[in-house]
Amino acid sequence: MREPLRDGHGRLIGDVRVSVTDRCNFRCQYCMPAEGLPWLDRDGILRFEEVARLVALLASMGVRDVRLTGGEPLVRRDFPRLVAMLAAIEDVEDLSITTNGFLLERDAAELVAAGADRFNVSIDSLQQDRFYEMTRRDALPQVLRGLEALAAFPQAHPIKVNAVAIRGFTEDELPAFVAFAREHPYEVRFIEFMPLDADHAWRPEDVLRGEEIRAAIDAIHPLEPQPREPHATARVHRFADGRGQVGFVNPVSEPFCGDCNRIRLTADGRLRTCLFSLNETDLRGPLRAGADDAELERIIRDAVWRKELKHRVNEPGFVQPARTMSAIGG
Repeated sequence: MREPLRDGHGRLIGDVRVSVTDRCNFRCQYCMPAEGLPWLDRDGILRFEEVARLVALLASMGVRDVRLTGGEPLVRRDFPRLVAMLAAIEDVEDLSITTNGFLLERDAAELVAAGADRFNVSIDSLQQDRFYEMTRRDALPQVLRGLEALAAFPQAHPIKVNAVAIRGFTEDELPAFVAFAREHPYEVRFIEFMPLDADHAWRPEDVLRGEEIRAAIDAIHPLEPQPREPHATARVHRFADGRGQVGFVNPVSEPFCGDCNRIRLTADGRLRTCLFSLNETDLRGPLRAGADDAELERIIRDAVWRKELKHRVNEPGFVQPARTMSAIGG
């Protein structure tokens, strides 16, 4: 084991979000334009062996929670093989996947067998026409079938369903999501709309705050707050009668930067120390130039030492990063 990875504010880093591709089969309004974005060249994307080497190095420094994201990770060719490679790394304790669910019906069994521990599935509406409006894909039935296929595996639970909360859209979705959370073994989580859209159309007034959603749900079925775990992004509430729970991820109205223990690795091998970072650190270049683990460790430690104290979304002069959510990885 190496010395734990720590930033300049004293926070121990224990979680890495790894984007395995910038490509996606959806065109969600809060993420990318209808026509899509220019994709990275295949050679620009980290190879599976490169991802595994970096994850193993990070895990040896105490970064033991690994989440695989995209774009949409399931569109990466032979993705379950990467999952198996990472699951085999001794120091990796928790291996999870964030997906839009479109290919889960095809891949759920193989991903669980490969060693994925947990899954987050993005569903912004439970109505087929409104799902199409948000994602620009008529795919809700296939996503729900994929979710059902995944739920058949006890070792895949708990399964979280993520909905991005946008004012003027999500309010009408709440009754259906409440019923969904109470009738199925999923934790529905509402994530505040963040300034990471490709169109740069985000406005503060478009953010439907988590507290507003909580109050609206509490009026339908009373909620009881649960203790917040250290480093948790979600504030979890259980239905008072014990039938299910919902979560609220409020990075805009209630930032959780103070105990943030996360870093991100983009599909092209750039280390980002905050979702809203304006600077990145290249790891792919040194990796392919033959850097040994000691050199890579030094580069990582130097970058993480400069990790931002907070994201400053609500402050004057905030600058939206050039990369969109699909290019950063959730």
